[in-house]
Amino acid sequence: MKSIFTALGATLLALSFWAVGPAFAQTTMDNGQMGAAAAPGWTDGEVRKMDKATGKLTLKHGEIKHMDMPGMTMVFVAKDKALLDKVQVGDKVRFMVVNENRQMVVTDIQPAQ
Repeated sequence: MKSIFTALGATLLALSFWAVGPAFAQTTMDNGQMGAAAAPGWTDGEVRKMDKATGKLTLKHGEIKHMDMPGMTMVFVAKDKALLDKVQVGDKVRFMVVNENRQMVVTDIQPAQ
């Protein structure tokens, strides 16, 4: 009977390390890279539509890495409507975007070089 309890205890201990170990490793092994994916970066795109009155623009864009978002065409809101004076429909652009209250907001945009 004692050996059954010993085997059961060893099994439970092993299972606890299996379940918790990976989570513990992720929170303690930083390697200086934790949070790097969350930093906004430049994304390539093309201006498809613009409405300067509302500050909205439709961009066909590549992957937005810091948001883990694949390339697609979607509507964004400019943080400042004056940003839209920098580009025209059809322009290839580079832009920075953030998620503010579940709204995709372009914080900077410039024609691609």
